[in-house]
Amino acid sequence: MAYDIDMIKKVYSQMTERVEKAREVVGKPLTLSEKILYSHLWDGNATRGFTRGKDYVDFAPDRIACQDATAQMALLQFMQAGKKNVAVPTTVHCDHLIQAKMGAAIDLQTANKSSHEVFEFLESVSNKYGIGFWKPGAGIIHQVVLENYAFPGGMMIGTDSHTVNAGGLGMIAIGVGGADAVDVMAGMAWELKFPKLIGVKLTGKLSGWTAPKDVILKVAGILTVKGGTGAIIEYFGEGARSMSCTGKGTICNMGAEVGATTSTFGYDDSMERYLRATNRADVADAANEVREHLTGDAEVYANPEQYFDEVIEINLSELRPHLNGPFTPDLATPISEMAEKAKKHDWPIKVDWGLIGSCTNSSYEDLTRAASIAKQAVDKKVKAKSDFGINPGSETIRFTAERDGLLQIFEDLDATIFTNACGPCIGQWDRSDRKGEEKNTIVHSFNRNFSKRADGNPNTHAFVGSPEMVAAIAISGRLDFDPTRDKLLNEDGEEVMLDEPTGIELPPKGFDVEDPGYVAPSPDGSEIEVKVASDSERLQLLEPFKPWDGKNLTGAKLLIKAFGKCTTDHISMAGPWLRYRGHLDNISNNMLIGAINAFNKKTNFVKNQITGEYDGVPAVARAYKAAGIPTVVVGDHNYGEGSSREHAAMEPRHLGVKVVLVKSFARIHETNLKKQGMLGLTFANESDYDLIQEDDTFNIIDLENFAPDKQLTIEVVHADGSKDIVMVNHTYNDSQIEWFRKGSALNLIKLQNAG
Repeated sequence: MAYDIDMIKKVYSQMTERVEKAREVVGKPLTLSEKILYSHLWDGNATRGFTRGKDYVDFAPDRIACQDATAQMALLQFMQAGKKNVAVPTTVHCDHLIQAKMGAAIDLQTANKSSHEVFEFLESVSNKYGIGFWKPGAGIIHQVVLENYAFPGGMMIGTDSHTVNAGGLGMIAIGVGGADAVDVMAGMAWELKFPKLIGVKLTGKLSGWTAPKDVILKVAGILTVKGGTGAIIEYFGEGARSMSCTGKGTICNMGAEVGATTSTFGYDDSMERYLRATNRADVADAANEVREHLTGDAEVYANPEQYFDEVIEINLSELRPHLNGPFTPDLATPISEMAEKAKKHDWPIKVDWGLIGSCTNSSYEDLTRAASIAKQAVDKKVKAKSDFGINPGSETIRFTAERDGLLQIFEDLDATIFTNACGPCIGQWDRSDRKGEEKNTIVHSFNRNFSKRADGNPNTHAFVGSPEMVAAIAISGRLDFDPTRDKLLNEDGEEVMLDEPTGIELPPKGFDVEDPGYVAPSPDGSEIEVKVASDSERLQLLEPFKPWDGKNLTGAKLLIKAFGKCTTDHISMAGPWLRYRGHLDNISNNMLIGAINAFNKKTNFVKNQITGEYDGVPAVARAYKAAGIPTVVVGDHNYGEGSSREHAAMEPRHLGVKVVLVKSFARIHETNLKKQGMLGLTFANESDYDLIQEDDTFNIIDLENFAPDKQLTIEVVHADGSKDIVMVNHTYNDSQIEWFRKGSALNLIKLQNAG
């Protein structure tokens, strides 16, 4: 029986009425996304239609998932909310704090020692508040969720941007910051601006070397890293129905890389097969009873231009394998064009590592397709020219793959089987051949390839591809290798070619596992005490942020003007910094250290206007804070792209930043800033970014009149006494302005619970 089956049946029991009511008030056929959104309104049945991209709407998600790096701060906040139990089914998954180095057994043992305090904290908090706990080594959060919790037509939020992976099982699953999750854990509504809708019509069928990963690599090239911002991407068509459930999950997972709120597919036979294969026949039976509501209306898909804000069509039969990168996931290159492009841009041709796995591509099918290539190399006496690393998605996947001989195939190529965890994908990689200043290339089947992300090295050029393409390229050792036409030289000096990959959608013998790694919470956690040592380097109880004083902001100094791409990795790096995710003051020492200072093009080197000297960003911020001087951060387009990590908002708040002023925001980061009581503002005139000088002081002269849909006025005072008036926009509604007034959304929750 599935977890939380009664909750799932309740969702389905009210779906027909809610969908029919929504169709009535909207006055037209509905997309799948609209059906799920309208059937999860906080107030029940829809009474009016909502305007996409404009109306803020309160929703009631069915469940929450948290990974260990973000769960710490989320649960530290929840502990302040005054609740005895979480209000909706919630799980915590320990997958980020395990460093890949020697191999699964040793690495997991090391992590259990080095992060014992954090794992113990998470397990005890989970036990106390009714949260399901998945132990270190149990698997990567999104694969575990797909195998155990995702269900067609459901709504889930998770404290990781790749929560969207569950769209592969027909959910609306959205990545959020911890404060958003706390709202829902505390039994409150969750607010989201009603998304726009992008329809992707898939025709034809995948074949040969082309994989589901190539669909999203192509879409990323079309939409770019911000083209999906504020939108749900809904896939449909014969091509969508022809793909496996886990293939759909891969596509939805990497939708985060185009800024999409989430991505989803309609319920079909592949999802039913997957549910039954993962011991959830009860969910499949229940879903079949409301099957018509678990996909878009027929008229929508017949005439998509009338119902979506944008429509993209991709013929899978014509789609070719891609590699995306380096340094950004939307730089899409067909394999056939890589040789020419790599030469033009002087990308290192020699490939040092091929990495397969992560939450994006770690299913049984993924491993079988990659293993089919690896097996050919062994059989044809071709030795891999690159190092190999494999991260299985879950203990169930690992156990089943080992039983079926898949892992042995990789080991025959001298691959290292890492723990069932994120590993290199999130920067948790102690790379054995660590590079210095030398440019180098790696290929992987992950989702992100920002500078420094995998190994902390800015000279590493990372390219994203399907597991089978990564395997082929790693075997060849060359970035410009095209397996559809290029030959390899084997150990006997013979030229051989790799045949097309073959895969198995679901294990013929079924999935199997001895210990999946799940720990159920205590039925009554009221007597459980959660301890946090006062001298801990890893954990720190939170102090509430101070409320707004009700006055205009004056005398704020520029902390940094960030130049170009500034992702959450630039604002709050992962990798070794993950160890401080539960200690706000310690992790604040990484605040914006990866951002490029527009005035000297250096990282972590900004001017302290008090002393006139240059120092690291956190040090300068602390100096201003100690002097009682508020600060402002200025940024470019799509500021805060990437992860859901709310640390990128909490650290500036903790170190005295009052305003983040940019050309445009990534969705999750803008919400995180609002939740923490900060001002996230955008230039009304983007060219005003160029007016900002290194010694500037900022005054918001009409903050006392802060109101929805009303611009604010910033007086920018330059070092010579001259001034520029800069008009700025914001997207705060009345509720969000109240978060700002109270100092944070959490402060407001505490006041409401106290009342």
